[in-house]
Amino acid sequence: MMTTTLITVAPTGAESVKAEVPALPVTLDELVATAKECEAVGAGVIHVHIRDDDAKPTLDPGRLRATVDALRTSTDLIVQLSTGGAVTDPESARLAVLEAGPEMASCTMGTVNFAADVFLNRWEFIVDLHTRMQERGIVPEYEIFDLGHLTSLQRLLESHGLPAGGHVHVDLVMGVPGGMPGTTEALVACKAALRDLPDGTTFSATGIGRTTLPVMLASLSAGGHLRVGMEDTITYARRQPVESNAQLVARASGFARLAQRPPQAPGDARAMLGLPARS
Repeated sequence: MMTTTLITVAPTGAESVKAEVPALPVTLDELVATAKECEAVGAGVIHVHIRDDDAKPTLDPGRLRATVDALRTSTDLIVQLSTGGAVTDPESARLAVLEAGPEMASCTMGTVNFAADVFLNRWEFIVDLHTRMQERGIVPEYEIFDLGHLTSLQRLLESHGLPAGGHVHVDLVMGVPGGMPGTTEALVACKAALRDLPDGTTFSATGIGRTTLPVMLASLSAGGHLRVGMEDTITYARRQPVESNAQLVARASGFARLAQRPPQAPGDARAMLGLPARS
């Protein structure tokens, strides 16, 4: 059982519309301010999607580099870029995300129905993403949307070796329409499948929408870590919109302390994940 809890904040995502969710951080200034607020209340990692001048999702290389630089300058958070982008983004643009030089990046382990869309992740693309991260010293967070994705991860590691840093960390993304449900039973099944991965593998869990609280509590009870943020939910409670990402991180930190596993500092998170200390 872990003694501290890594809290990742996913502040923006690619789905919500700024006009409908005014608190969503979409500009660089808004993202930096959000990162500072979330670090202050317990976040250790920031999972980043970016938007263009019209607040639409983008993988623009210049904006990605500027975002990584600004977050590194302003906070001690581990900067993790999403290579998922939006479901319409081509593989070439998703691979190019790595050129922005993040400490971490996501690596989704399979295709999944995403509500009415399809989030496509071909095996060849997964291998290409994994090996490019190895070459660049970027630590992956393997995103798991369904139980079979853990079997794919086992195959990937056996065929192509451990990730940069040598530590395997997964995020169980639960409650997406088309993926695994956000239930305790589903989390327990995933926890059992983690036994087939290398010793020391750690996991976080993300509950989408109304599954946020059940997944958070189940993950803490199973020794897992947490991901929260407005990418995953824009409702704090029934009929109560989220006011800020810091509000969600503060709640996660409170639950972690109740579980006697307080938030993990970014430096400790780097040690756990196999990242070098920040100079």
